[in-house]
Amino acid sequence: MSSVAIIPARGGSKRIPRKNLKPFDGVPMIVRSIRTALDSNLFDEVIVSTDDEEIADVARANGAQVPFMRPASLADDFTGTSAVIVHALNELQAFDYACCIYATAPLLQARYLRHGRELLEQHPDKSFAFSVSSFGFAVQRALVLDAQGALTSLYPEFRNTRSQDLAEAFQDAGQFYWGRSEAWLRGDVMFSPASLPVILPRHLVQDIDTPQDWKRAEYLYAALRAGGELQ
Repeated sequence: MSSVAIIPARGGSKRIPRKNLKPFDGVPMIVRSIRTALDSNLFDEVIVSTDDEEIADVARANGAQVPFMRPASLADDFTGTSAVIVHALNELQAFDYACCIYATAPLLQARYLRHGRELLEQHPDKSFAFSVSSFGFAVQRALVLDAQGALTSLYPEFRNTRSQDLAEAFQDAGQFYWGRSEAWLRGDVMFSPASLPVILPRHLVQDIDTPQDWKRAEYLYAALRAGGELQ
C-alpha cells in the first residue's frame, strides 16, 4: 500500500508571524515535521503544500518535495485542512493512504504515526485515524462566565455528578491525520464514527497557536529530550 505525507504550511500565520519557519531548538519548525516523516520510513513521498517560496525552499533543502504551489484561494485564514489535502491529492499521483502532518508538531513521534497507519490497515471499514489526547479534567464539569462575569456550569445537569462517574472525553491533538485517499476525496467527516483514535499521552501534546503555546512547547520539548522520551 502506498502512502504520502502532506504537510500544510502557508506563509500567512497571524498570531505567530512566520511560525512555520521560526527556529525551534535551532531549526525551522517545519523541519521537525519533515524529518520525523522521513525518518519514519512510512511514506513513499513527503510533500509540503505551501503558497510561500521561502517555505518551499526550506522544505526542499530538508528532503521534502514541493511539486506544486498552493493557490492563494486555499491559503487564507478560512480554508480548512481538508480542502488543502484534497487539492494536494488531486495534484499528485494516486496513493492508497494520505497522512496530513501539521508543520507545527515538534513533539510528533514516528511510533504514533506508525500506529495510525496500522489501525487503518486493520480496520478496512474506517476512513481515518488521527491523534487525540484525553482532557485533564471532566469536560462535563466545565465552567463559563455569564453576562455579568460570574461563573456558571456549562452543563448544569452534571453539576453534582462525581467526576469519576463521567465518561472520559478526548480532544484533537493537532499532530497528524491518516486517511484513505478516497475518504479524503469523498469528503468523509473526520470527527465521526468513521475515525479511529491514536491516543497520545497528554504530556506529548501541545497545539501551537499563540506565543504562550510556543513557550510551553519549548519547555515540554526540552524536558522530553532530557528524559530520553523523544523518539
